[in-house]
Amino acid sequence: MRGDVRGPLAGKTAIVTGAGRGLGRAEALELARLGAAVVVNDYGQGGRDGTGEASAGPAEEVAEEIRAAGGRATAHAGDVADFARAGELVQLAIDTYGGLDVLVNNAGILRDRMVFSMSEEEWDAVIRVHLKGHFNTIRFAAAHWRERSKAAQGGPVHGRIVNTSSEAFLAGSPGQPNYAAAKGGIVGLTTSTAAALAKYGVTANTICPRARTRMTEEVFADFELPEDGRLDPLAPEHAAPLVGYLASPAAAKVTGQVFVVHGGMVAVLERPKVAAKLDAKGDAFGYEELDAALTPYFAERGGQNFAAVEVLGLRRG
Repeated sequence: MRGDVRGPLAGKTAIVTGAGRGLGRAEALELARLGAAVVVNDYGQGGRDGTGEASAGPAEEVAEEIRAAGGRATAHAGDVADFARAGELVQLAIDTYGGLDVLVNNAGILRDRMVFSMSEEEWDAVIRVHLKGHFNTIRFAAAHWRERSKAAQGGPVHGRIVNTSSEAFLAGSPGQPNYAAAKGGIVGLTTSTAAALAKYGVTANTICPRARTRMTEEVFADFELPEDGRLDPLAPEHAAPLVGYLASPAAAKVTGQVFVVHGGMVAVLERPKVAAKLDAKGDAFGYEELDAALTPYFAERGGQNFAAVEVLGLRRG
């Protein structure tokens, strides 16, 4: 990887949170390869559940990897779920490189538990890092872009937000009610942000990557690795080019979208559609009429859950 001064992101500045490992690292490297200066954020805790001592090591290692390849990078080891630290992160990009153009949110933790066993703390911790962490950085980046647009007499600015969700928000993920809820919230946050910032020229999109990382090592433990030396279909590097594209000027008209990405595949999800419409015979439904209409409707469909459909199958080992 060598930063390209003529690349599509030349002269741009990007923040990538959770970039010390896995997806965030791959995305930070790709943005740098495309020419961006990158602020590499990672809180650096050792446990994927958000435990362990914070460390500047992971963020600094990735920043050094970018610099060694000829790119520009600065490390930041703050907790983006802390409102003030998220503000400091955005300000660091502005102070160091003169502005901010791209925000990629990745930071997250896991506290898996069935809903009937989950503690309040396990719920709060995951919602805090994933959902509040996304909001915090977006809030400060959005304020920066709004001020830049004002300074340009209302003209558009190059502002790109790429948020990280998961198919767990669609498929249910029964042992992860906190994670699924946070990831669903991120989609709602993204579409709201896309609508609010469109007049400033800012886009906001969501990716749902399937990737073999520290957080998903148990989920994908049974999925086989290629035996012929090809890139693992679940390698984080498959998601990075999509992030690079969404961060670029070429994606100026792409906003409010949700993508599933892995293994050389990108799927664009549609918004939910109305599957059936029932009208009351009178002014309002009663219990008996609903029973007569809805019970056979769902019986015919075998009680299938909302949107519980695989986008693309994977081979297990």
